Amino acid sequence: MPIELKMPALSPTMEEGTLAKWLVKEGDTVQSGDLLAEIETDKATMEFEAIDEGTIAQILVPEGTDNVKVGTVIAVIAGEGEGEDASTAKAAPAPAPAAAASAPTPEPVRAEPVEAPSSSSATAAKKDGPSTSSGQMEKGERIKASPLAKRFAAEKGIDLGSLTGSGPGGRIVKADLEGAPATATAAAPAQAAAATPAPAAAPQQAAPFETDIPHTADKLSNMRKTIARRLTEAKQTIPHIYLTVDIQLDRLLKLRGELNAALEPQGIKLSVNDLLIKALAKALMQVPKCNVSFAGDQLISYSRADISVAVSVPAGLITPIIVGADEKSVSKISTEMKELAGRAKEGKLQPHEYQGGTASISNMGMFGISQFDAVINPPQGMIMAIGAGEKRPWIVDDALAIATVMSATGSFDHRAIDGADGAQLMQAFKQIVENPLGLVA
Repeated sequence: MPIELKMPALSPTMEEGTLAKWLVKEGDTVQSGDLLAEIETDKATMEFEAIDEGTIAQILVPEGTDNVKVGTVIAVIAGEGEGEDASTAKAAPAPAPAAAASAPTPEPVRAEPVEAPSSSSATAAKKDGPSTSSGQMEKGERIKASPLAKRFAAEKGIDLGSLTGSGPGGRIVKADLEGAPATATAAAPAQAAAATPAPAAAPQQAAPFETDIPHTADKLSNMRKTIARRLTEAKQTIPHIYLTVDIQLDRLLKLRGELNAALEPQGIKLSVNDLLIKALAKALMQVPKCNVSFAGDQLISYSRADISVAVSVPAGLITPIIVGADEKSVSKISTEMKELAGRAKEGKLQPHEYQGGTASISNMGMFGISQFDAVINPPQGMIMAIGAGEKRPWIVDDALAIATVMSATGSFDHRAIDGADGAQLMQAFKQIVENPLGLVA
């Protein structure tokens, strides 16, 4: 009996994905455990393994198809002795979801005035089919051109079908018409239009982002779509409150240097961020009212601090999690963070490694950013934004001195965390960083 391969749910929240690459082709024999395809979710690219054995009878969803719903049949495996029958049996019902997923969305264009054809021209049109100069190709495929380019072509008598567009998706823009020769077939409608008044065209919305400025338009990745959706949701639904403290870093930097000297034989090198992850985790344990999340009519409190760490990757942003950071040594945090960040940039994180977390930390100090307000990552209740450590005038022992100081800003969900509780967390974080021996106790 033929076996349907369906789009798997590779994470608890996955509803659709991109079939990035097939690792097999029709006619290949597969065994249980063989890799069949690479599937791109909103945060990572994961491999899809075969559960059953047989022959790939038919691939229904081509690689590169976006927005394939979980449960969609993507291929058919034929059992022993079934051969072509399995492919034929499944060919009729299965292609519908694939076609729906891969069909391009028609591009909206502004309607142009249409002249009333004469009887002779109507007869010719029926015989010869639509003219390419009117925006139609011989096979019925519309030429993609901006309304400005169409008007310019009509005025100059230029055949759009003879041009290659330089705009997004091969779209013809005005710059492509510069120097193009006029043609008789394109000029004729313009002459006829001068003699015969054209009926008013129904107004339609112009194509979005129409411009003759050289540009590119890249399709959004699943990760970027998810980032856009979640951050929009966060800013629209979460009442953020921002609290900032200035923190002296000199003692922390001195301790880091001493620890790195001691850990060098083990090949471990601590970053400032590793120490700050630990500091935030300890602060959350000291102020448990901030280690919470808002869930409608419930306030969820957590008994450990799982810190999500913002990592920039080529496709966007991902937040691998240091689980139980309050109980781990700084050397363990450093080792885990390097390993998670490396796999994050390769798109190889598993869902449980980036989904969850009780609070987040985002450090932009390496870019020289002095201070910023981070957006909360729902359903978490807070995120700590870390600025650059820089030399500033500072009062030390009642005297003016120069110290290394950074600004840290906590963003809190005011539905779950009161301003006073958020202030206590910021105070605890500042005290831990300025007295860092507690990080290694």
